[in-house]
Amino acid sequence: MQPDFSIRLEKRGSSSSFYEFFSPVLALLLMLIVGGLLFALMGHNPFKALYIYFVEPLIDVWSLHELAIKAAPLILIATGLCICFRSGNWNIGAEGQFVMGGITGAAVPIFFPDFTGFWVLPSMLVCGIAGGMAWASIPAFLKNKFGTNEILTSLMLVYVAGLFLDWLARGPFRNPEGNNFPGSISFTEWQVLPEVLASGRMHYGMVFAVIGVLLVWFLLAKTMKGFEISVIGQAPRAGRFAGFSTKQTTLFVFLMSGAFAGLAGISEVSGAIQQLRTTISPGYGFTAIIVAFLGRLNPLGIFAAGIVLALSYLGGEAAQISLNVTDKIANVFQGLLMFFVLACDTLIHHRIRFGHSWGFAKKGITHGAG
Repeated sequence: MQPDFSIRLEKRGSSSSFYEFFSPVLALLLMLIVGGLLFALMGHNPFKALYIYFVEPLIDVWSLHELAIKAAPLILIATGLCICFRSGNWNIGAEGQFVMGGITGAAVPIFFPDFTGFWVLPSMLVCGIAGGMAWASIPAFLKNKFGTNEILTSLMLVYVAGLFLDWLARGPFRNPEGNNFPGSISFTEWQVLPEVLASGRMHYGMVFAVIGVLLVWFLLAKTMKGFEISVIGQAPRAGRFAGFSTKQTTLFVFLMSGAFAGLAGISEVSGAIQQLRTTISPGYGFTAIIVAFLGRLNPLGIFAAGIVLALSYLGGEAAQISLNVTDKIANVFQGLLMFFVLACDTLIHHRIRFGHSWGFAKKGITHGAG
């Protein structure tokens, strides 16, 4: 006779809306606590380190502009992802859609460098959106046609897009006058996303993010299509009885998500970088997944969460300079935040049950307690 211990999660009957709202705040607090401990283990004053990481980037006007530059793609991508996630479709490939948006949008000035006029930049934006939509349509088509897992297909396409970008920047799209350095020609005045204010580098990507947040909020909260997306995501069978098409919804949400990621990609290439390089993203597409969940899949919450996660990038750069820490520190904080968000959400909706049983192998008798 030997005891058999078990640990399981048991779904709660109901959960408080207060705890659901407070969950992201609690996750942020836990991230700060653990982050402070990590800085202490590295030999730094945790309070000073956290101040450098989270407060110092908010002091100067120029750093606020830089914060907006990093927040804009996160907000745009996460806003598109929340449409997918609400419908029960797990688009993990926004990074690839971001990259393809940057490639297709940048193709306009690369192939036609002498073109000038007000129409050049809008055509770049349209091409960027189309590139993101085209790349996102692949996992949607494979899921609808063959029932493939969209998590795997969308994720694998990220690496295909990254390798394609590297090949283009080192080969066909490389600047012939760039002394063999990888990267395209630098964009001219008509091909660059203009700055919003004269006090810093913040460009119209943040304006696109604000408009996108408002449009998606209206779509999800005020339209029949938004209701259809929510029903398909929460109760697919009920959605089919209501006459909603799961396949059409899958294609729609992937196209919308890809459009937002593609717009973010060309906005980054045209606004912040102003040329096509071998790398155009520090992982915005993956970080945007954290932004979407931290914002509770609500576009208005996503806007605030995007600012917080953008601060992790900016704070990571400040910490590298002031504290002489690795450039991976931003990834550590983002990972901690994602872990605590998922952990808090899990414990809000489930309770942990510990149990044990005394098994009699020969007689096949079990007495349980828990």
